[in-house]
Amino acid sequence: MAGKRRERGEGALYWDEARQRYIAEMDVGYSAATGKRIRRRGVGKTKPEAKAKLKMAVDAYLAGLKVDAGRTTVADAVKDWLEFGLNGRSARTVEKNRHLCDGHIVPKLGARKLADLRAAEVDRWLADRAKVLSTRTLGETYSCLNRAVRRAMARDLVQRNVVELCDLPKGQPGRPSKSLTQEQAAAVVKAAEGTQFYPYVVLSLLTGLRTEEVRALQWDRVDLDGKPDADPPVPASVSVWRSVREGGDTKTRKSRRTLALPALCVHALQLQGEWQQGAAKRAGDDWKDSGLVFTSEVGTELDAANVRRAFRRVVKAAGLDEKEWTPREMRHSFVSIASALGLTLEQIADLVGHAGTAVTEKVYRHQLRPVLKHGAEAMDLLFLAPPPKDEPS
Repeated sequence: MAGKRRERGEGALYWDEARQRYIAEMDVGYSAATGKRIRRRGVGKTKPEAKAKLKMAVDAYLAGLKVDAGRTTVADAVKDWLEFGLNGRSARTVEKNRHLCDGHIVPKLGARKLADLRAAEVDRWLADRAKVLSTRTLGETYSCLNRAVRRAMARDLVQRNVVELCDLPKGQPGRPSKSLTQEQAAAVVKAAEGTQFYPYVVLSLLTGLRTEEVRALQWDRVDLDGKPDADPPVPASVSVWRSVREGGDTKTRKSRRTLALPALCVHALQLQGEWQQGAAKRAGDDWKDSGLVFTSEVGTELDAANVRRAFRRVVKAAGLDEKEWTPREMRHSFVSIASALGLTLEQIADLVGHAGTAVTEKVYRHQLRPVLKHGAEAMDLLFLAPPPKDEPS
């Protein structure tokens, strides 16, 4: 017997032998540009599935969607976000996000149709990634997916963002921050002597500058003479106004600061000036006058990889494991040594360019001496312990 005829407006439903699927189709209007019919289609293994997908496609069209719901994959959304959603970001930021997407999102969720993605799938994906990623990296990866789907939603490629429905789990512990001891710091400085990297090490360890601030330091912000005859005397100093961040700004407004230079830093920077003059002569016409204090052999800016390689060589020469230390830990070491020498939290916060002591305590809590004795001293003054009584004979 023939099947029941479908009602007007329900569209067509038929079996596609080549695809081994049921096809549900419906005309939803005509193109204003070409006059051709606009058709929407649903494909499924069963009739109900095909009809359900057709309904979703029609509903999406009626809601003003520009493409068929269910056609765009997660990989498509991620690719679009990486290509067009990061305008104005630095090349380093774009590359970092691309690495996270290519390594953790596309291989796991990329083939999934965006319209079919469910919150439960995202939860399982997050739980799986939490086994191998640190909490910070997991959060950054989650943010990439969330922003990609949010962009797709804003462009009518999907009706809702299920990623926002998911809670971020705790990932693996990140690499703990650590600092050199005074003995290790002295060994590193000793190992750097006679190398081109010596002034960089001395300035980083003895001033607490961020490595991106040291790389961007310019000679017109360095005063190696000071004004010793002034009243009061003005010491040699460096003015930290720039970094290698996008736009050249320091990390925060408070990070702009002028620091007095220890004598060893003055000597090291004098050596750097002499080396740079010699390098300019050797390079001849190839020399690039960038005005930077720390440069390559031809005067160009050092990149992060240059600094890491040089630092690893120095650390190894100092008898330490070069895989365990990074240039940023010279700043941690400065905080640790300054704290051990008795500088207050407020003084350290000013020196490292923090807006307040809360940031210093949070970021460098392992480097700060935990002994807070002022309260005990005050209480001793108010409530002196009575002298011990003689023991009865």
